[in-house]
Amino acid sequence: MDRIYSPWRSEYFGSKDNSCVFCDISKHPELDIENRVFYRDEILFGVMNRYPYTPGHFMLIPHFHTDSPDILSQKDWLHIHKLSQKAVSLLYDYGASGINIGMNIKKAGGAGIPEHIHLHILPRYIGDTNFFTTIAEGRTYGVDFDIVYEKIKKLAQKYFKE
Repeated sequence: MDRIYSPWRSEYFGSKDNSCVFCDISKHPELDIENRVFYRDEILFGVMNRYPYTPGHFMLIPHFHTDSPDILSQKDWLHIHKLSQKAVSLLYDYGASGINIGMNIKKAGGAGIPEHIHLHILPRYIGDTNFFTTIAEGRTYGVDFDIVYEKIKKLAQKYFKE
């Protein structure tokens, strides 16, 4: 069996305390810039992934704290997916060649933060995986994270309006 290791994320997995990081972000819109929240409405918020796999990797996260989508109202679930559909156009405009969308549910499902569901929207580019990840156990991120955040935030204003 092949295994994919990402040791650069060890700080992320080892730094948990008793509070929910997503609920903390949800409750503090005054910290949206610091937390890299680029979109917010009454049901969810969009935030850049702090440990992105590729430039432009973000998540859509409901304000409602739950570890499983079956607990969400159908209205909230459909809203998340309505915006995930719009996120595809947003990321194509950003420059993505393809897109992965996914949710890892609970710890056994691979969730890094299993107590609060979140939908990953991951742009893909031709050649975005290369030898560096394999031989050096690391990733390169060849663009400025803050510039990516600003571009995604601007595109969200265009694509996430009702």
